[in-house]
Amino acid sequence: MSNSSDMILKRMMSLHPKIMDLSLDRMHSILEKLDHPERRLPPVIHIAGTNGKGSTQAMIRAGLEASGLRVHAMTSPHLARFHERVRLAGTLITEEALTDVLDECMAANDNAEITYFEITTAAAILAMSRTPADYTLLEVGLGGRLDASNVVDAPRLCIITPISLDHQNYLGDTLAAIAYEKAGILKQGVPCIVGPQPDEVLDVIEAEAAKVGARLLVFGQDWHVWEEHGGMVYQDEMGLLDLPLPTLIGAHQVQNAGAAICALRCLGKGKPEAALLKAEWPARMQRLKTGPLVEAAPMAELWLDGGHNPAAGHALAEALDRLPARPLYMVCGMLNTKDIGGYLAPLAAKAVQLTGVSIPGEAATLSAQVICQKAQENGMVADTAESVVEAVAGIVSKDPSARILLCGSLYLAGRILQENG
Repeated sequence: MSNSSDMILKRMMSLHPKIMDLSLDRMHSILEKLDHPERRLPPVIHIAGTNGKGSTQAMIRAGLEASGLRVHAMTSPHLARFHERVRLAGTLITEEALTDVLDECMAANDNAEITYFEITTAAAILAMSRTPADYTLLEVGLGGRLDASNVVDAPRLCIITPISLDHQNYLGDTLAAIAYEKAGILKQGVPCIVGPQPDEVLDVIEAEAAKVGARLLVFGQDWHVWEEHGGMVYQDEMGLLDLPLPTLIGAHQVQNAGAAICALRCLGKGKPEAALLKAEWPARMQRLKTGPLVEAAPMAELWLDGGHNPAAGHALAEALDRLPARPLYMVCGMLNTKDIGGYLAPLAAKAVQLTGVSIPGEAATLSAQVICQKAQENGMVADTAESVVEAVAGIVSKDPSARILLCGSLYLAGRILQENG
């Protein structure tokens, strides 16, 4: 049976003809009608970037909460339930609270045209403005300059995680164009932590920072992070920290951890070690350990990852290399807006076989046949299955102790997490 919030969210989807329509006019209008809740938020940390936003946010939150601080967090998309998008002082928003703010935003909007992301962002901001906390973590949904989250005039801190090609139909088809959109979160006098970037991206960010008067803290210049002797070393002008590797796997997570620690140092709050060891971020190289899928493949390893662009493919390939050797089988579902060939290229040599699946309930899914064809074009042995369950069953019938990677889309990951309990 649907919750009240589910019914309201479905109604919201009908209010605007486009899922994405980048503009801030509608956002400013509804926030004005709500008496500007964005001005009553606890100090805001605003996070943009192509890859690593969620992981970086999760590590900052873990580090702050380990010091007893209360932290709001807004992220997107959700995996299993919309409630995952909003944490109030560390706890997922309740059904009652979500229904209340959604109803209030619907009434305030009064049937005016507005996107789903805009009105749900307004609802999240409204809920966070009414709950006491020490910090607010706001993750950009798409881009930055015209994203619905970019309504706070004076955040405490900004972060730009690594930028790569993604969402080109909305943000531009060059790294420089995408970097310009992401750099739109920069604000006068507000420090911005910048993760590892290609030179052409950094050039744009530095130019935009100079225009608005934002101070940058740049990876490789103002802060450094590297792996050493099975651990991680972080260094900035305040000194050097010897730390454990993050529990989130991969060299990219070491870089994300560096940005998170830089944020904690800027704030003068939080515990760096807890940021690395206590952060949890579902569907980012997540080992599935319970549920029907795991029970159906008791000798296999099941991993779940929602990365979906070429940079994520490279990061995933590197992360897989860190695991003990074991035959790898991939089950992949992806949206038709993504560069599946670029995503699979760095992974092709890692896998014994790929099984393509369509993502249930997603109109924009690539067909299993197209995924299979793209995998074969990358030199992979590939076939199709009607579902993830069927794909896993087929793999374990041939290799009961296989390592199975379920991958390609956060939408697929969310469906798997729902069905796997």
